Amino acid sequence: MTALDPSRTAPALDAVDLVLLDELARDGRMTNSALAAAAGIAPSTCLGRVRSLVERGVIRGFHADIDPAALGRDLQAMIAVRVHSDARGQLAAFGEQMAAVPEVENVYFIAGADDYLIHVATANSDALRRFVLDNLSAHPAVASTETILIFEHIQTAGRESS
Repeated sequence: MTALDPSRTAPALDAVDLVLLDELARDGRMTNSALAAAAGIAPSTCLGRVRSLVERGVIRGFHADIDPAALGRDLQAMIAVRVHSDARGQLAAFGEQMAAVPEVENVYFIAGADDYLIHVATANSDALRRFVLDNLSAHPAVASTETILIFEHIQTAGRESS
C-alpha cells in the first residue's frame, strides 16, 4: 500500500493506544516499563500493544532525528513541484524516485496548484542549484519548480527528539 492508495483507512485506536502514541511521540526512546506505567498496563501488555501498532502501520518506525547540518548539509529548502498534466499516471513513481535521492529529507504529495513539496538538505546554494537542475528540471515529468529556502525549523510540541 503506497501513500497514494485511496483505500487506506484509519485503524481503530482505543484510549490506551492513544496514551502509548502520545508518550512515544514525546520520547521515542522511552523504556517499555516506563511506557507501560504511563498507560497503566502491564509491561507484557504494553509490548504487545506497541507491536500491534507497528504491524497495523500506526507507528511507521523508530528513528534518530539527525540534524542535516551535522552532516555538512547546512542549506535546507522546500521545493514545490508541478508535473505535466500528461504525467499524472507517473505521480507515485516520481515520488519514489525523489525519495531515493540522498539530498531529499521528505517528499509530500499535496493538493493545490503544485503536486509535490520536496524537503531537501544540501551543502550550499551551488549544491541546491545542481539538485534542482539534475533531479527536477531535467526530469521529463516536471513542468515547473519553485524553491523556498528554510531559515529555521521550529519543532512542534510533543515531537522533541531525545
